Amino acid sequence: MKKILIIHGPNLNLLGKREPEVYGSLSLDEINGRIKALAESKKVSVDIVQSNSEGEIVSIIGSSPGKYDAIVINPAAYTHTSVAIRDAISSTGLPTVEVHISNIYKREEFRRKSLIAGAATGQISGFGINSYLLGLLAAIDLVK
Repeated sequence: MKKILIIHGPNLNLLGKREPEVYGSLSLDEINGRIKALAESKKVSVDIVQSNSEGEIVSIIGSSPGKYDAIVINPAAYTHTSVAIRDAISSTGLPTVEVHISNIYKREEFRRKSLIAGAATGQISGFGINSYLLGLLAAIDLVK
């Protein structure tokens, strides 16, 4: 069975409470439930982690080869600042899908630059919770 790592970056533990007009009203637990249901229906396994720590995210990514077939990551604010996460993704050789709940290209200027995009296989943004689901479907397709 294919195994996919889902990584939620900083402040995503606040979903449902944090700026619902931007990020929606679903909690992270509700989003994770939908991710797990889709994974089960597609007969893949997912491990889901959330961290506010850049170093922890880098370590998780760095230890993923051999354990996972692909990564789906919402790097959140680290999208725009983390060369370390970009380098970690590049070093794994794993197909990686970058996802964002909001359309980062319609937001503040500083949010329109993704340092992660160049290391990712692809990027999905602006579709709310469906960004995660579409990202998971893309990752599944990449590892068939």
